[in-house]
Amino acid sequence: MTDSQVDDAADLEDAAQFEQAWRRWQAVRWRTVAGPHGIAALAATVWLSDADQAVDGVDGRWRADGDLVVGTGLQASGYRHRDGAEVADTVTLHAGETLVAGDVLLRAFVREGIPALRRIDPHTDRRVRLREIATHRPDPAWVVTARWTPNDEPLEVEAVDGHRTTRSDAGTLAFELGGRERSLIATRGDGELAVVFADAAGDEQYPFRFLRPRLPDEHGVTTLDFNRAFLPPCAFSDHYVCPMPPPGNRLDLRVGVGERMPVYDDAR
Repeated sequence: MTDSQVDDAADLEDAAQFEQAWRRWQAVRWRTVAGPHGIAALAATVWLSDADQAVDGVDGRWRADGDLVVGTGLQASGYRHRDGAEVADTVTLHAGETLVAGDVLLRAFVREGIPALRRIDPHTDRRVRLREIATHRPDPAWVVTARWTPNDEPLEVEAVDGHRTTRSDAGTLAFELGGRERSLIATRGDGELAVVFADAAGDEQYPFRFLRPRLPDEHGVTTLDFNRAFLPPCAFSDHYVCPMPPPGNRLDLRVGVGERMPVYDDAR
């Protein structure tokens, strides 16, 4: 075997390993989205005030107490805590705490101190009809090195419902793609960066997608793998409040890798 043949064989092996890793990621994504209580199962997000109110499809009455969710009249509801303990007539939930109602989950959600009650139902129509997440084929050419620079100015983030918030942990990722230097704004999360971006694909795919690159190393360097671009939760349920791409995060080229669009069975 010649040196060039050895190199070609190594390249093929690397490409196969790259695709296998991507398919494992894709399988995890499918379970995260389409599982019984996955992303696509969100049936409602109901914002609460300090006045008791009924919530459609949920027993009892519900209100906000600061950033807490309070439910009353639940003694005969049959609801349980996640550990199996029965719920008393009145229950108080912190952000992320969950009640079990048969195969339905009730979960407290808080945005900037304003609580909501979420109903997560495996029988919701969008989850039942979801058949697949259409994707582009993976391509290692869309893995690029990026350099992180913290931003001096705060970033205003607008959600799909029009809510605006300000982030002070934003920075810019600079990288080369499509033959020239480009950049995307990102925010820092728990162990990772968060990128919301759009591209020039038009109706071929969902209007915007997310990336979750690793935090930059001590030299400010990280990797952007556009093959791992994934659809926001609001692609699967209208009851999420996803952030939209900030100004400047709309790339002027088609990013033809990553998740593309949810595919539904229209029979129902």
